[in-house]
Amino acid sequence: MQQKIRVMVVDDSLVFRTWLIQNLNADPRFEVIGYAVNALDAKNKLPLLKPDIMTLDIEMPGMSGLEFLKEVLPSHPVPVILVSSLNVRVFDAMAAGAVDFVRKPEEGHRDSFLLTLKAKLSVGSNARVRLPFQATAAPTVHGTAAAHSRFTYTPGAAASGVDLVAIGASTGGTEAILEVVRQFPAKMPGIVITQHMPPGFTAMYAERLNRICKLEVREAKHGDKVQPGLILLAPGGFQMRVVRMGVGYSVSCTQEAKVSGHQPSVDVLFDSVASVVKNRAIGVILTGMGADGAAGMLRMRKAGAYTIGQDRDTCVVYGMPMEAYKIGAVCQQAALSTIPQIVMAQLAKR
Repeated sequence: MQQKIRVMVVDDSLVFRTWLIQNLNADPRFEVIGYAVNALDAKNKLPLLKPDIMTLDIEMPGMSGLEFLKEVLPSHPVPVILVSSLNVRVFDAMAAGAVDFVRKPEEGHRDSFLLTLKAKLSVGSNARVRLPFQATAAPTVHGTAAAHSRFTYTPGAAASGVDLVAIGASTGGTEAILEVVRQFPAKMPGIVITQHMPPGFTAMYAERLNRICKLEVREAKHGDKVQPGLILLAPGGFQMRVVRMGVGYSVSCTQEAKVSGHQPSVDVLFDSVASVVKNRAIGVILTGMGADGAAGMLRMRKAGAYTIGQDRDTCVVYGMPMEAYKIGAVCQQAALSTIPQIVMAQLAKR
C-alpha cells in the first residue's frame, strides 16, 4: 500500500481551512497531519509535525506567508504550495522558495481547484526546494551584470540564423524563467514563453519580468508581433501559437480546450514554432511536472531547431525536461545557470 502524503495546512480562514482539510483527508493519497491558523503558529508547529508538504496562504494577520518562507525555509526546507487569491506577492513567495501556487477557488470552481491542488501536492511532495539564488548580488561592470560580459552575440550575427527563442516551463518555472531571461541583453531575437499559470497571474508575472529584465516583457495579446528585444508571455486561460505574418511572425491567442492538460500548453506553442519557424528557432524546456512540451520539442528538433533541456540537478521537478530528453527531443541538456550562455552561443554561431 502506497504511503500517504503528509500535508500541513496553513490558512487563517476557519471556513476554508476546515473545507480543505476535510477534502484532502477524504482522498486516500493524503493525510492532513496538522494545521496552523497563521504563519507564527506554523513556524512553531512545523519542526514538530515534519510534513512532506505544506499549503500556505500569503496574506495572514501578523507574520505574512512571505515572511514565513524567508525566515523558516532555510532551516526547514519543506516543499510549499501557495494557496492564494490574485496577489502579486505570490511571485515574491516563489522567489523565497515556494514550489508552486494555486489560486483560491471562487464559488462554483471548487472541484477544479481541488483537482489542481491535489496534482500539485502529489508532485510537489517530492520536489527540490530551491532557496533564492544570488544572481542579484553579481558584480556589475558599467551598470551591467558581469555575467553579460561573457556574451559575444550581436544582433547582426544571427540575423540570418535565428528568428525567435521559445521557452516552456511549469512547476518551479517562474524563477527558472527569470534566471534565464534576466541574463539576456536587450538586443535579442523575439522570445515567446509559455508558463503554466492561471488567468490574472500571467499579467502580473509579465510585469515582474519587465521590471527586472533588460528586454521588454508583455503578456501577449492576439495579433502581437514577435520582434527583437520583446518577450511575449502566453496569457493564462488561452492557447498561444506563433503564426506567419508577412515576412515575420505574430502570436495567435485563443480561448480553447486544454492541451496536454494545460491552458496555455507548451506543446501548442512548440508545435506552432516547429511548423512555422522550423530551423530558425531555439527551444528551451525548463522545470515542470508532467510531459507538456516534450512532443512539441521533438517536432521542433526534427524541423531543425536547436533544443535545450534543463538538467535533473537544477530542476524543482524533473518532469517535462526528462520526458523531452527521453524521447530524443533535446539537443543539449544543461544546468539552469548555463542555459543563457548556451542560447547566446547558438545565436552567435548561427
